[in-house]
Amino acid sequence: MAVSSTKKFLTGVKEYSLITLGVIIYVAAWIIFLLPNNLIGGGATGIASIIQYATGIKAGYTYFVINVGLLIAAIFTLGKNFGSKSVYAIILTSVGLNLGQELVPQEFIQIMALDNGKLMSTIIGGVLVGIGIGMTMTQGGSTGGTDIVALIMNKYRGISPGRTILAIDVVVILFSMVMPSYTTEGALIPVTEKITIAVYAWILIFVMTSVLDAYVSGSRQSMQIFVFSKKYEEIADAVTGDLHRGVTVLDGTGWYTKTSSKVLMIVTLKSDLNTLLKFINSIDSDAFISVSSATAVYGKGFDTIKVKDKNKSKE
Repeated sequence: MAVSSTKKFLTGVKEYSLITLGVIIYVAAWIIFLLPNNLIGGGATGIASIIQYATGIKAGYTYFVINVGLLIAAIFTLGKNFGSKSVYAIILTSVGLNLGQELVPQEFIQIMALDNGKLMSTIIGGVLVGIGIGMTMTQGGSTGGTDIVALIMNKYRGISPGRTILAIDVVVILFSMVMPSYTTEGALIPVTEKITIAVYAWILIFVMTSVLDAYVSGSRQSMQIFVFSKKYEEIADAVTGDLHRGVTVLDGTGWYTKTSSKVLMIVTLKSDLNTLLKFINSIDSDAFISVSSATAVYGKGFDTIKVKDKNKSKE
């Protein structure tokens, strides 16, 4: 029990540490590359940035207010266990968006972002935003905003999250066109430049979603492993007991030697592969191991098969 509690505690520390790092990367993208260039994006942060450009109210305040409303809606629609990690990530992001603008030196922003122009800042910012959201999501957290709306719409209307997020992003970008926007020096941005900024917004969204998809799919990629070892029982017990991964024992026959043997089949996440291989090697350094990528894995601990309800779609 003590070992299990300690492991659970260490896992929690790891998850919250990675969420914190992801939020820091996400916030850094906005306060260094995007906000100083008057760039916009989709979702709650995009709306918060537009309001900051128009009124001077720091993005963190608007971001927090929007997400508090969405969190309340999520609790009533998605359940009370929506996620303490999401609450933590949202609060940390709100604080970071405000404090970060005060703490990061203007000289650093000038060198890193302003001197490189809007296009380069859009690309770098998009990459960092995608990585930040990806790190948060893969640890069970969420930066809120459109993610929450997409989950609610998917549950009650059957609309795919991608379509919902895209629709919201279109509305946010159109909203930016009708709102006045001022630079940090107080100069009004002309309509012609706002059209260019809207184009940059689509580039930002494309880069961010591409990086996010690559990050999430990479971290969730599964591997299928076959282990041939005389110490198969010891390895199977260790994998199930210490690594908490399922093991299937198959009957095999070595055709060259004509001797019967046992083969272990293990499915694990790619991120856990090295740990698993080192574990097996520590038990039997002579074990023969075959590793291959699994296109998709469904079941406990992996993905869930999603079947569309035909009756709901007819309604």
